[in-house]
Amino acid sequence: MQENPQAGLVSFVGAGPGDPELLTIKGRDAIARADLVLFAGSLVPREVVACARPGATVVDSAPLTLEESHARVRQVALASGLVARVHTGDPSLYGALREQAALLDADGIPWRVIPGVTAACAAAAAAGVSFSIPGVSQSLILCRAAGRTPVPEAESLAALAAHRASMAVYLSAAQAGRMAQQLGRELAPETPVLCAQRVGWPDQRLVWTTLARLVDCVAQNGFDRQTIFLVLPGELTARGARSRLYAPDFGHGWRREKAKGRPGEDGPCAGEDT
Repeated sequence: MQENPQAGLVSFVGAGPGDPELLTIKGRDAIARADLVLFAGSLVPREVVACARPGATVVDSAPLTLEESHARVRQVALASGLVARVHTGDPSLYGALREQAALLDADGIPWRVIPGVTAACAAAAAAGVSFSIPGVSQSLILCRAAGRTPVPEAESLAALAAHRASMAVYLSAAQAGRMAQQLGRELAPETPVLCAQRVGWPDQRLVWTTLARLVDCVAQNGFDRQTIFLVLPGELTARGARSRLYAPDFGHGWRREKAKGRPGEDGPCAGEDT
């Protein structure tokens, strides 16, 4: 269906993990201009939407169904109003973006997505973790354990763990036993795991454990919803790993390599392989 030229714009805003200061400038501007701000109050702190303008309607969508929230968005947008639909983290990950966008498309209402900081990156930042380790791990897998929401067998935690890549496991605290069992099929018991709960909130908690102790750690700390697990097998062999990008003998488009055996002498400039 073609867009209704009279309809107002709906912005899906990534709120980040909880810290209002991690909201992007573009996201903040969208909220500040909106006539209707619809936010997931069970996951997004009200402080994130405190920048809404006076007179704007601010609604917690937590108790609403998809159809109920869309009815509110539709009413405002078809009256040429602006809507900010505020999601936790980034709207593209474990959200209902596709379903909401389909309803907007059916009504000819224009929409856009403003990305946000996802919990995996916020947790890594809070703990000073690097997902990529030169020569050890160059991939990050964002995933979840199977629970009320099924997961394809090819994307089971055991299948993904076989890659030995860094992993960020979302929405899985309630399946801690299953998570540990599946990861344990492929990873060593001493594999480091960061348990990060409510990252970016005032009551944020970061607890390091190992895969062997993961289930006990979850139980002892009462980790439940809003907990993400960073599984880092590369840390077991990361000692001394150094990026080639900054090595003296690694040239690229912005720096010439140093000739081997003659410190300080420029060698031929290589390509931009980083």
